[in-house]
Amino acid sequence: MSQARTIVSARKKLNIPEGTWIQCPDCKQPVWHKELEKNRRVCPLCEHHMYVSAMQRIAQVLDEGTFEEWDGNLLSGDPLEFQDSRAYTERLKAERKKTGLSDAAITGTGMIRARRVAIGITDSQFIMGSMGSVVGERLTRLVEKATEQNLPLIIISGSGGGARMHEGILSLMQMAKVSAALARYDKAGGLFISVLTNPTMGGVAASFASLGDVVFAEPKALIGFAGPRTIKATIRIELPAGFQTSEFLLEHGFIDRIVDRSKLKSEIARTIDYCGK
Repeated sequence: MSQARTIVSARKKLNIPEGTWIQCPDCKQPVWHKELEKNRRVCPLCEHHMYVSAMQRIAQVLDEGTFEEWDGNLLSGDPLEFQDSRAYTERLKAERKKTGLSDAAITGTGMIRARRVAIGITDSQFIMGSMGSVVGERLTRLVEKATEQNLPLIIISGSGGGARMHEGILSLMQMAKVSAALARYDKAGGLFISVLTNPTMGGVAASFASLGDVVFAEPKALIGFAGPRTIKATIRIELPAGFQTSEFLLEHGFIDRIVDRSKLKSEIARTIDYCGK
């Protein structure tokens, strides 16, 4: 019997609550829940960076009690009256209840080691972190406020869905809209630090997530446009080992640094100081 199965069996015999032990998706070993949370949801055995929510990232990166949300009242409509297995409006209600978020991005301002910043975070749990009209509008307004207030801009991306198909061309338009706002921010002399997490894919990776003045990534994050299985099926050739991982992209100059989650707050603060912002 494997170690993981032994743990599950022991839990049932001792009436241990579900969730006390969590199996690491990388090394497959059981990890004590409290130890995992204390370690910022990084496996202490193999250092695999597990999913954290947008609100958890705010707590990890910003100084306590300094976050002020912007534009949280913006909500998605249903311009196409889209329906697959269920209506888009019903899907949005379910996602809001599941995640506690109103959409896949949360934006605002806060302090990072006493440095005021504008910050946006996308959450892969809300329709795969896909970019619909509200995500694009919130991020655009975030960039514009960072420009007006002369603030360093931080966007932490976690999107496995790219553009949101439920909103069609309106979703695709957000790529250009956010990128245009970033161009104006850059012209005004702003500093944009982009942080890529697992996963950062599709239209998000093809637009604002790749436009940082400095681009950080968490270890072993999946980063790219189409997924590796889709690419392999299309071009019918073997892909390089570790294709689309942070480590592969760092080796080929696509990102600037791989930063462990425990060091991200300090590295962002150090970069802001180094760039004189």
